[in-house]
Amino acid sequence: MKDNFTKEVIQMNHHGRKIYGVSYMPNSKKRVPMVIFSHGFNGTNDSFAMHGEYLAENGIGSYCFDFCGGSVNSKSDLNTSEMTIFTEKEDLCEVLHSIKEWENVDSDNIFLFGESQGGLVSALAAEEYAADIKGVLLLFPALCIADNWNETFPTPESIPDTHMLWGVTLGRNFFESVHGYDVFDHIGSFNKNVLIFHGDEDGIVDLEYGKRAAKLYPSARIEVFRGEGHGFSEASNKRVAKMTCEFVKTYL
Repeated sequence: MKDNFTKEVIQMNHHGRKIYGVSYMPNSKKRVPMVIFSHGFNGTNDSFAMHGEYLAENGIGSYCFDFCGGSVNSKSDLNTSEMTIFTEKEDLCEVLHSIKEWENVDSDNIFLFGESQGGLVSALAAEEYAADIKGVLLLFPALCIADNWNETFPTPESIPDTHMLWGVTLGRNFFESVHGYDVFDHIGSFNKNVLIFHGDEDGIVDLEYGKRAAKLYPSARIEVFRGEGHGFSEASNKRVAKMTCEFVKTYL
């Protein structure tokens, strides 16, 4: 505990699996706005510890969690070979439903923040639960995932039982679930404010994906970070945390 906020491990259960996460809550007697952080591929809740502390020090709560099967270092359930984009969406929706009931949360002011694959998951969840979400922030969202894997495995017969990516074992379900899937057919109707952060030297998710998304949403803007790739420098991450704080406070 620090003087002005409390950090606490909070676990949730759904679909027979456990979600591990950490909350960063201002020590306030008032209900506070909330940001739900979704990490990228093979990330963990620790990816956003700095952001959570910064927001809490500025009167905004947050919850950073491990997707089930989302990392070799995940403290949540499932093996990585059982994870798909859509199991991660289920996890995020359970987190959203749970947090809406917390006594210290202003349920009218809940924001989603997603990084890379977690950005894609956040964008998909926002479409379905727009009434429950005040705004969305996307950090180099991996809107290219379906395109990439459909190019790699163009037919159902070409999909392997398992495939290793960056030291992570993925299962057949991951690829089957996005086979023939067009992400841009499933995002863009969320009609509240969206802020996209993207580096102009991203070698994993081309900047054009971020620009296309920004044009698709009714109320979105993209902030391009010069010289940044897929994974920002410490200075840019601090800038993102500050801009996240400003975004939340602007739309309260």
